[in-house]
Amino acid sequence: MIDQEMNTIIADGDGFIAALDQSGGSTPKALRAYGVEDDEWNGDEEMFAQIHKMRSRIVTSPSFNGDRVIGAILFERTMDGLADGKPVPTVLRDRGVVPFLKVDKGLEDEQDGVQMMKPIAGLDDLLARAKALGVYGTKMRSVINSASPTGIGAIVAQQFEVGAQILNAGLMPILEPEYSIKSEDRAEGEVILRDEILKHLNSLDDGQQVMLKLSIPVEANTYKPLVDHPGVLRVVALSGGYSRTDACKKLAENDGMIASFSRALLEELRAQMTDDEFDAALKTAIEEIYEASTGKCE
Repeated sequence: MIDQEMNTIIADGDGFIAALDQSGGSTPKALRAYGVEDDEWNGDEEMFAQIHKMRSRIVTSPSFNGDRVIGAILFERTMDGLADGKPVPTVLRDRGVVPFLKVDKGLEDEQDGVQMMKPIAGLDDLLARAKALGVYGTKMRSVINSASPTGIGAIVAQQFEVGAQILNAGLMPILEPEYSIKSEDRAEGEVILRDEILKHLNSLDDGQQVMLKLSIPVEANTYKPLVDHPGVLRVVALSGGYSRTDACKKLAENDGMIASFSRALLEELRAQMTDDEFDAALKTAIEEIYEASTGKCE
């Protein structure tokens, strides 16, 4: 059964979800942006140790708490790691922040305008372990590059199929069919995506819900029917490569969507900062994203 206390925080809480789940090929880029160069680590273990150090610094900073941040998405190694001597999901829950886990294993090569998720080996075992550590939900990403109705249909079907497996494990799935912001036909494709998602939402059992993580749409409120659907707990937005300023401005135009930003949250944080400087920069980012998610920058 899904944890109802955390369910209420995500459904009704004012704030946004931090995405702290870079993995694999995206990790070196994230470290360089943070001020850790490639010659400061050697091999995957040292690389992941460096990114864990960064994430631990974030989640233990004074400004990172449930007043503004209602959830955080973790990479598997982060979930399994410690911060201040405690499991990271415990640290988050103690601060009023609901923990999620990234469960996908990367993307297939593009076909029919989309990149499907690779098979997720051992998913049931991973879900059971996450549940035991106090994780509330999961996130899994696939990518849409063009407005192919068949490709988008396949992406959405796969997301809902795996989402059902996650629901059966007592966790809340965030379905993330990301639409590339570089796509020239995104406005057209986002309508196809919305309508395809609606078909699957209308087939859910009564009382069943999922979450959605989507690119901020070209046309504001394209996804409002998803926000309003009883089968959707919350719709969150990825920054998709936009700067924080641009992402917040665009997000604020979409009623009911809240942020789930990664790069836009972390872009001004540096390893070389003092703890006070680090927390001040993080607080500024959190406040700006919070306002875009809740106050709509009015």
